[in-house]
Amino acid sequence: MKVQKSIEINASPERIWTYIVEPEKVLRWCITYKRFEYTSDQRSGAGTPLYIEEQAGGGLTKMQFEVTEWKENARLALQMVSGASYKSYRQELILEPIQAGSRFTFMEEIILPYGIIGKLIGIFAERMSSETVDKMLTKLKALVEA
Repeated sequence: MKVQKSIEINASPERIWTYIVEPEKVLRWCITYKRFEYTSDQRSGAGTPLYIEEQAGGGLTKMQFEVTEWKENARLALQMVSGASYKSYRQELILEPIQAGSRFTFMEEIILPYGIIGKLIGIFAERMSSETVDKMLTKLKALVEA
């Protein structure tokens, strides 16, 4: 299942960046996240380890991620390295400067286990995930523009 959504925000990429890398700010708009924390002294750059607990559509999912791309004020990419609920989970957060401020794009790609059953579940889960991402982006816009 893949969800990709964008929103225009009346703020610079530098202002928005803090909302995608500072744990206390991430938790204010990522409505499904219950925890988002760095798990080592490394707090930036590729290879940075993260721990995320997410409550989305079912029970609490505990996952370890690694930053695969960190381009300050422009792009953050995460890849799940361990977690019980998903076979694969990847996120990309992209900031692009535009005349009115910034375009923020949120993309997540999740592969569920369970073969064909997982694919069928993914079809239904994609719609719910898409609606949740819309709410998250609206909340991010309101927080950043406040």
